[in-house]
Amino acid sequence: MPDPSHRVAVVTGGARGIGAATARRLAADGMSVAVLDLDAAACEPVVAAITAAGGRALAVAADVSDTDQVDAATARIAGALGPPTVLVNNAGVLRDNLLHKMSEADWETVMGVHLRGAFLMTRAAQRYMTEQRWGRIVNLSSTSARGNRGQANYAAAKAGLQGFTRTLAVELGKFNITANAVAPGFVVTEMTRATAARVGADFEELRAHMAGLIPVARVGEPEDIAHAVSFLVGEEAGFVSGQVLYVSGGPQG
Repeated sequence: MPDPSHRVAVVTGGARGIGAATARRLAADGMSVAVLDLDAAACEPVVAAITAAGGRALAVAADVSDTDQVDAATARIAGALGPPTVLVNNAGVLRDNLLHKMSEADWETVMGVHLRGAFLMTRAAQRYMTEQRWGRIVNLSSTSARGNRGQANYAAAKAGLQGFTRTLAVELGKFNITANAVAPGFVVTEMTRATAARVGADFEELRAHMAGLIPVARVGEPEDIAHAVSFLVGEEAGFVSGQVLYVSGGPQG
């Protein structure tokens, strides 16, 4: 089992939004963090913030849907920071459209990043986790996994991640590796702002509308999700595995 003070976390889609908040939080928890995204330069502000606060971080470029890039990135992380034993599969994209307008490319792109990406990253990282006999995997699902108009691809991918998570928990538990999913509700990110812009909605009006639908009367912030991830990857969550934690400001029916 790795020393808690020397654990290495990998956060995909770490350049912005939920990924960036999670990377900063895990660094504050004492972990070395690999901030992974398509463009390493985009990760540098997050890395700089972590190092300025006294942490240790590395910017890594990789397309999570590409096997060779994933394997090379994981090997680089292991060489530079140490064996990665915490993995947060957060990388995601949107290609929203109604089913009759959705192209095959829209479907494949979303499945490639969310599902194939989580599979490839987990397969690469679990080699180190099983050797260390300790690991934590958190996959980012969504409340959209229950179905959402105009998101057949995204909803299917996020629902698939929940099944993937439960299977990982069954297969890897004997190695002291847990696997859980976090399913955010409406969270203020560049992605949700872009979604509003795409459908011609004023974001602040949308934000106020969504807050009115949420029992706690506010929308989520990236840090809300980061806090949940922090718990699930901690030592205290060793008996929590195969679960989906909805972080959405209220109960899910």
